[in-house]
Amino acid sequence: MDFTTRPATDPTPLFELFRGSYATELLVAAVAHFGVFARLADAPKTAADLGGELGLATRAGNVLFTALRAMGTLTLEATGRLALTPMAREHLLPDGQFYVGDYCGLAGAASGVLALVERLRTNQPAGAKSADEGAAFIYRAGLESAMEREASARHLTLALAGRAKNVAPLLAQNVPLPGGRHLLDLGGGTGVYALALLQANPELRATVLDRPEVLKVAAEFAVAAGVGDRLALVPGDMFAAPLPAADVVLLSNVLHDWDVSECRVLVQRAAALLPPGGRLVIHDVFLDDDLGGPLPIALYSAALFALTEGRAYSAAEYRGWLTEAGLEPGAIVPTHVHCGALVGTKR
Repeated sequence: MDFTTRPATDPTPLFELFRGSYATELLVAAVAHFGVFARLADAPKTAADLGGELGLATRAGNVLFTALRAMGTLTLEATGRLALTPMAREHLLPDGQFYVGDYCGLAGAASGVLALVERLRTNQPAGAKSADEGAAFIYRAGLESAMEREASARHLTLALAGRAKNVAPLLAQNVPLPGGRHLLDLGGGTGVYALALLQANPELRATVLDRPEVLKVAAEFAVAAGVGDRLALVPGDMFAAPLPAADVVLLSNVLHDWDVSECRVLVQRAAALLPPGGRLVIHDVFLDDDLGGPLPIALYSAALFALTEGRAYSAAEYRGWLTEAGLEPGAIVPTHVHCGALVGTKR
């Protein structure tokens, strides 16, 4: 299987349609459950103040307010306060002549809306408290995880491979690794991104570190790719396991699964093992630096929020963590399906 062959057509619209339901759920939640717009009728408020009134943790408020800004219902003033846009003031304030909030509220009891409201209020991913279901997509010590069970781990891992197969060829094409000898794909899942980079860089060797059940799928892909002799699959917890030496570390669609504190830990762990001149490749989606959109990424952030402990982050946030860890950030290189690569080089 050649993981460097790019698709002939662009699947990005399919992902946007798939995530589009979050636009409805976030708007209805804001109108029917949190009364966001009425709270801003008299004066703008900071995100911290508004989130405090709504009982939302910082991460939850970030996801909700970013989406509402991307929808054109909230704006960020130069003072850093959230304010209503003219559209929201005319159509989303109760008692207004052209109010449509009650219309939106018709979906207030929809199961998807109620589930998202619960996620926003608890700031926890779906299944986090369920021993039967388990949290999807993430593993953390002490948390029941669907990624630790053979059937669910296989299903979720293969599902994520659908996007990876479309995006990995562009990562391998657009992010050259001159002089790279050993790639560590941290939390690498199926290993598809590492396999594409191995096929594009014949001198490269790679290690994929992830949970044991996930690596069973990665082993199958490695055989299909024909590069198993240059690939090691290492089971472990990326937050605690000893990490092998590497001159390139890849975090591909990993950091968005975690909150800020965990992201900083992972970036610092990766930076610590790199030699001078070594590179950390953050491959992910990127919100605007002011966290105002774009809408497709804001909706993806809501999906991440519902299923993981993370959200989408801005390039500015990633650059800050790279700099803090002693790495020099470069420019974002687009890949595919809203993703891009930000490379930090160790000073």
